[in-house]
Amino acid sequence: MEIEVPRAAGGTLRLAFDDTPAPGPESGPPVLLIHGFASSRRTNWVGPGWMRVFAAAGRRVIAFDHRGHGLSEASHDPADYDEGLLAADGAAVLAACGVDEADIVGYSMGAMVAIRMLIDRPGLVRRAVLAGLGENYLTKPDFADDVPAALLAEDPSSVTNRAALTFRVFADQQKADRAALAACWRRPRTVFDAAALGRIDKPVLVICGERDAVTGPPDRLAAAIPGAEMRIVPGKDHMSAVGDRVTKAEVAAFLEK
Repeated sequence: MEIEVPRAAGGTLRLAFDDTPAPGPESGPPVLLIHGFASSRRTNWVGPGWMRVFAAAGRRVIAFDHRGHGLSEASHDPADYDEGLLAADGAAVLAACGVDEADIVGYSMGAMVAIRMLIDRPGLVRRAVLAGLGENYLTKPDFADDVPAALLAEDPSSVTNRAALTFRVFADQQKADRAALAACWRRPRTVFDAAALGRIDKPVLVICGERDAVTGPPDRLAAAIPGAEMRIVPGKDHMSAVGDRVTKAEVAAFLEK
C-alpha cells in the first residue's frame, strides 16, 4: 500500500507500507515497526523473522519504508528528511490504517524517529522500544561526517573510515539510492537533551548489542528517560543484534506488559 506524505518545500512523496493483520484474535494494540538507516521494512523486520514473533503474540503489524528507502519515493534534498517529517510519516501511516494508538519499535535511525514520535505525537504511543540506539544519540559519533562521502564515493575501496565503509557496503547490498541516503544522513536533526527526554511519560525499553560500536552503550540514554528499562544483547554488534533471539524475546516480553 502507499500514501502521499509532504515534502519540506511543497509537494509530496510516495510512502510504501504493509498492514498485516493478527492471525487470530488481537491480543493488544497494533505494533508500528520503524526500520533503520539504509535498510527497509523487509530487510530490518521481515528477513530476520520479526513478523513471526508478533504473529505468535497475536499482534497486528504495520511497517513502512522511510522516504528514500526500500520501495518508498526518494528525494535528494536533506530538508525532506527532517526528523519531524519522518515522525509525521509514522503518524500518517497509522492514520491511513485507522490506528489511534500503537506500540512502536524502532531500530537505529528508526529509534531516533520513535523518540521524535514520543515527543511530538505521544498520544499515538502506548509503549516504545528504542533498539540499536545508545549514547551516540546524545553525542555525535566520530565517523558521522565521513558517511555521506562514503556513500557517494565512486569507488568504495577509497573509503578509509571503517565505520563509514560499513554503511556504504550495506547500502550497496540493498541496491539503495545512495544519493538519497546521503541526503537522509545530512537531515536536520533535533537531539533532545536530558530535560526534553525527561518529559517522556510512556514506558520505554532501550536495548542494543553489547558490542555495538555504531550506537554506543545504552546507559546514558536509558537514564535520561524516566522509568526506562535497559537491556544488553550479549556478544552482538549493531548488525547482528537486529534479529537475535535475545532481542526478540526482550522486546516481546516488554510489549506484553
